[in-house]
Amino acid sequence: LLSLCCRTSLVTPLIFVLLLQPPLTQLSIITQPNIVLLMADDLGIGDVGCYGNDTIRTPNIDRLAKEGVKLTQHIAAAPLCTPSRAAFLTGRYPLRSGMDAVNNYRVLFWTGSSGGLPPNETTFAKILQQQGYSTGLIGKWHQGVNCESRNDHCHHPLNHGFDYFYGMPFTLISDCQPTETPEMDRGFRRRLWLYTQMICLLTLTAALGRLTGLISVCRKTLACLAGFSLLFFISWFSSYGFVRYWNCIMMRNHEVTEQPMVTDRATSLILRESISFIERNKHKPFLLFLSFLHSHTPLLTTKKFLGRSSHGLYGDNVEEMDWMVGQVLDAIDTEGLKNTTLVYFASDHGGWLERQEGKRQLGGWNGIYRGGKAMGGWEGGIRVPGIFRWPGVLPAGTVTDEPTSLMDIYPTVVHLAGGVLPQDRVIDGRDLMPLLQGTVEHSEHEFLFHYCGVHLHAVRWHQKDSGAIWKAHYVTPVFQPPGAGACYDRGFCPCFGEGVTHHKPPLLFDLSQDPWEAKPLSADTEPRFDIVIRKIGRAIEEHRRTLTPVPEQLSFYNVVWKPWLQPCCGTFPFCWCDKEGDN
Repeated sequence: LLSLCCRTSLVTPLIFVLLLQPPLTQLSIITQPNIVLLMADDLGIGDVGCYGNDTIRTPNIDRLAKEGVKLTQHIAAAPLCTPSRAAFLTGRYPLRSGMDAVNNYRVLFWTGSSGGLPPNETTFAKILQQQGYSTGLIGKWHQGVNCESRNDHCHHPLNHGFDYFYGMPFTLISDCQPTETPEMDRGFRRRLWLYTQMICLLTLTAALGRLTGLISVCRKTLACLAGFSLLFFISWFSSYGFVRYWNCIMMRNHEVTEQPMVTDRATSLILRESISFIERNKHKPFLLFLSFLHSHTPLLTTKKFLGRSSHGLYGDNVEEMDWMVGQVLDAIDTEGLKNTTLVYFASDHGGWLERQEGKRQLGGWNGIYRGGKAMGGWEGGIRVPGIFRWPGVLPAGTVTDEPTSLMDIYPTVVHLAGGVLPQDRVIDGRDLMPLLQGTVEHSEHEFLFHYCGVHLHAVRWHQKDSGAIWKAHYVTPVFQPPGAGACYDRGFCPCFGEGVTHHKPPLLFDLSQDPWEAKPLSADTEPRFDIVIRKIGRAIEEHRRTLTPVPEQLSFYNVVWKPWLQPCCGTFPFCWCDKEGDN
């Protein structure tokens, strides 16, 4: 009897303690959650309500923040689409995979180019696929398609761990909208037209001179001039004259479904495909990466949302994207998956300040932060919205100011899926779950390195014992006109050359006190200046020792258009189809 009483006295408190444990949290961590990753394109951190915007309405994104964890210092690994997304998918700085540029070709320019995310890179989708997840990518890819032949698909999403793909293998550009001014290589195209006209004028002058007898030109010379004029024109017009057909295409898996894409229905098709993927895979763990075409120019916006915002077409487009976020969240709720689904929302980099047409501002707003898209160091180009929601696991209404990175998604979702990180390469991301759940106080990141192409522009040091977040700028772009906050003369800020300034000693800011990066510190104003600069310098040396040479995916050869690599839904060059319309 005494023994029975003792056992009872031990068991009763044990049962009581177990009953007090939050059962949903424990269960959700053990089981594999569904994972929905929502990524906006070119969205500025200042464009979202929960990050301070009170004029663009984003109730659904704001709801995510209210029900989850909002990151205020969420950093992209690059200030442009291709390298930033490569880092996001691999958890590695883009120069480790060759996805950052040594030249001015800092993104992939053609669907029919040979550059792209190397097949030997292991994306988080590939690991989750191995863990039994159904994996889908809907929307923008911009990581390449083919390497050596039209159908090798070496860079394609299906070769990088996704079971299903529907969307644009390239990126949305204004050339996709016939009514818009062409965007792609606009200045270069103007020069090519000028050269063509000069060559034609020379040829016509020679022909008229021969006919009038004023100039002695033999027939062979005249024929060569005419042939050269024609070949020169064909050599560039065959690519730039048909940008809509070569770049603005939609694919389902390996099949081209629209060439060129029908822009008016792109939004509805992407939303339909996203919801359909959730419905098809609700009975097993799934990964859905919804990569929005919003809010990149030409700002495709349906009639329902035109004129609704006080910020013109850009604001309309952001509000439509927020509505799409709401539709996806409703689909998750309808299927009863809310408590078993981790939802993440972010942008690939900051808003594009220079994107204007006359008085119309077509790019985003980066709030209080200096700079924007294409600027590797300034906060406006790399600080982005970052929100996580997982009811019962992540505390609702939480805000964390710790430095985090888009690269952190990789180890976070791999851990949740029960996978193992690759051991044969450096992974720069860190598992965010302890920070998101509040079991640790600080981010694991001590240093973050901010590149512009392969050029290191700035470094961030999180000095955890003092709370300071130091940022040293070694290179900054030269803003034009002087005093402006961007490179309005170029349309993009460069990474090197005459368009940048090198700083020795570097410009130093304490972001915890000066997030605007308005007042650089010096040895006279900051007693720790020399100590901080030396500490960051040693970190750079250690970081560079981890880098190894890899093939340049964004070399000139890899980014130029190659007809034999061009995806085509007919017999090349007769590439046009509308299989969605047929259906």
